[in-house]
Amino acid sequence: MGLTLAQKIISSHLVCGEMIPGSEIGLRIDQTLTQDATGTMAYLQFEAMGIERVKTELSVAYIDHNTLQNGFENADDHRFIQTVAYKRGIRFSRPGNGICHQVHLERFGIPGKTLLGSDSHTPTGGGIGMLAMGAGGLDVAVAMGGGTYYIPMPKIVKVNLTGKLNPWVAAKDVILEVLRIMSVKGGVGKIIEYTGDGVKTLSVPERATITNMGAELGATTSIFPSDEITKAFLRAQRREEVYVPLSADEDAVYDEEINIDLSALRPMAAMPHMPDNVKTVEEIGQLKIDQVCIGSCTNSSLFDMLKVAAILKGKTVHPSVSLSIAPGSKQVLNMLAANGALADMIDAGARILESACGPCIGMGQSPNSAGISLRTFNRNFLGRSGTADAGVYLVSPEVAALSAINGYLSDPTTLGDMPEINMPEYFTINDNMVALPSSAENYKDCEVIYGPNIKEVPTGKALEESIESKVLLKVGDNITTDHIMPAGAKILPYRSNVPHLSQFCFAVCDESFAARCKEEKSGIIIGGANYGQGSSREHAALVPLYLGIRAVVAVSFARMHKANLINSGILPLTFVNAEDYDRIAQGDEIVLQNIRTSVAENTNAILINKTKNEQYELTTDFSERQKDILAAGGLLNYTANLGKE
Repeated sequence: MGLTLAQKIISSHLVCGEMIPGSEIGLRIDQTLTQDATGTMAYLQFEAMGIERVKTELSVAYIDHNTLQNGFENADDHRFIQTVAYKRGIRFSRPGNGICHQVHLERFGIPGKTLLGSDSHTPTGGGIGMLAMGAGGLDVAVAMGGGTYYIPMPKIVKVNLTGKLNPWVAAKDVILEVLRIMSVKGGVGKIIEYTGDGVKTLSVPERATITNMGAELGATTSIFPSDEITKAFLRAQRREEVYVPLSADEDAVYDEEINIDLSALRPMAAMPHMPDNVKTVEEIGQLKIDQVCIGSCTNSSLFDMLKVAAILKGKTVHPSVSLSIAPGSKQVLNMLAANGALADMIDAGARILESACGPCIGMGQSPNSAGISLRTFNRNFLGRSGTADAGVYLVSPEVAALSAINGYLSDPTTLGDMPEINMPEYFTINDNMVALPSSAENYKDCEVIYGPNIKEVPTGKALEESIESKVLLKVGDNITTDHIMPAGAKILPYRSNVPHLSQFCFAVCDESFAARCKEEKSGIIIGGANYGQGSSREHAALVPLYLGIRAVVAVSFARMHKANLINSGILPLTFVNAEDYDRIAQGDEIVLQNIRTSVAENTNAILINKTKNEQYELTTDFSERQKDILAAGGLLNYTANLGKE
């Protein structure tokens, strides 16, 4: 029996475990990346480990999220990251060089390698055949130190692509179709592997758009083969020497299979407030819009930008619409400026933003109240844009550009012939915005500089035999990390200051939550299905830890958030009977009886509801390593204990 592409890469990087779906495996990590919203905490954790130099083949620190500097906090974080990078052997991508996933795809990604990033959209690297996964910052810090990365062995889903996209239909429509089929929780515990004759019709930027938004499925990662299309992309980046052909065996066996005829797809949009709330643009109709934002790590490649420029050329943005465009990297921006496409955008009335995440992470460009915003981004969670009552629709660059001109949601297939987009034979190469680290000989003389906003990393406490507390919050299904720990221009500058950050925890759901936690000192959260979906931000675990949360009991968890809870020393427990979720109310006094023993022995735990005089069974589904981490009160404590042995 042959292997799938993902299984081949996993087997070549397997440190421990067996490739049996659901069982824990340990992987060797070749490359890591961080970004500044999660990177400060990751490097604080790395520094706490006392490791002098990174042990990966390549580690890169990117500045792309917290680039709005309206106070000293972000600038201080950037300086801290740069000094850690210089001292510890990490390349530093300076502000303005671009979005981590776009730049890494262009300049550093290598087919067949493993990449771990402290950002959920790290699977973008699957567009060139990497096994690229998002994780919490602590997991990335461990990997930088040469440690193993642990995940449950995923199932492999085959998405068989046939046919070819029609003019004006885009890669964004492919992944929106996959989301429509699978939902935002359909990829949990799975790797999405793209195969079929339709693959060869998609460029690397198009493939990267699809793997990028695979994160919205809850998938471990997504991956395309490395083929002649990959080779041409790497050649254009003058990196052809890293190319290796990679594909699944012909007799590979998959756990699931989905078939998509590319020629049958139409332009689509994800409607508020979930990426899987998908309809065709035609079905939605001519919706009046207020704003269009083009960019993000999903759709900011040169290929995307040239299509946008071609649509805008000679036109004017509708007077009721604000159009902003953020090229994904300095390379893209330079080439747009050189070939005149940037002038076409500016002439049409577009507002050109820096090459950064910007509006996607809530850093500026918030829509007007109750506004309708079309975005080429990957997430449209409630309030993520910075405007609580805005309606955000996720669309392709083609839909976005035409709609900006018309003033309403528009189907670009009505435009007739599509202009020919000629990609250059070679990209403009200038890596002058990537600072190299110190040499192995002189790093000891380098100083790591901490700003006054940078506080210590909170650590958990050893697991007690029993936990008695109140339910301080009860939430529903599909709670995202944006609900738990919002982003945005007002909050992101405090990512390295957990005490200050804590006042915003769960503010989207309940503004009194943080105050209630501080009054009670400890508590438990009850959640629905797919709790913690969305980004890899470990602050969604670290901040509840700081507020005294000892456990989260949910119907089910998203992969990355469950791992982050364990790493922080917070118990993630699931109901044996999902209907028991309905029997618990916020404010109930509950007891997790003999929980330390239940975790150690992998037996069902008992949750006693003292308020209602009831009890419920909970699963304690943890690996031996996870049991030890929880017993120690988190991964930092566990690692420190190992060092004492």
